[in-house]
Amino acid sequence: MLDTAYSTFFSSVSITSTSADASANVIYTVPANYDSEIDFLICTNGSSTNNISIQIYHADGTSYHHLLRNHSVGGNDSYKILESDRIYLHEGDKVLAYKGSGTFDVSVSGRQFYNPMRSI
Repeated sequence: MLDTAYSTFFSSVSITSTSADASANVIYTVPANYDSEIDFLICTNGSSTNNISIQIYHADGTSYHHLLRNHSVGGNDSYKILESDRIYLHEGDKVLAYKGSGTFDVSVSGRQFYNPMRSI
């Protein structure tokens, strides 16, 4: 992504929302003056088979986009959303999730690159 120093981040949230877009649970928000590279994104289901959805909020366009929509995850199982792929986000972008029912946790990790020129 950028050839500069970075910090790493990790966030994990228990999903309670059953609605999309602004009502979905926020898993991670890119801080002001940063760009982010996400290289790990996983859903963990702690109950019987249920569906999970993952969205990206793109702050520049104020729009929501699905990465995963109503994906069935077996009971007491997990689903890794990214294999060797990466997602690049900018200041104010978000990773969100919502479920059909059941007990889900969603975890994300990656790198944050300081980019004060992004806001200019």
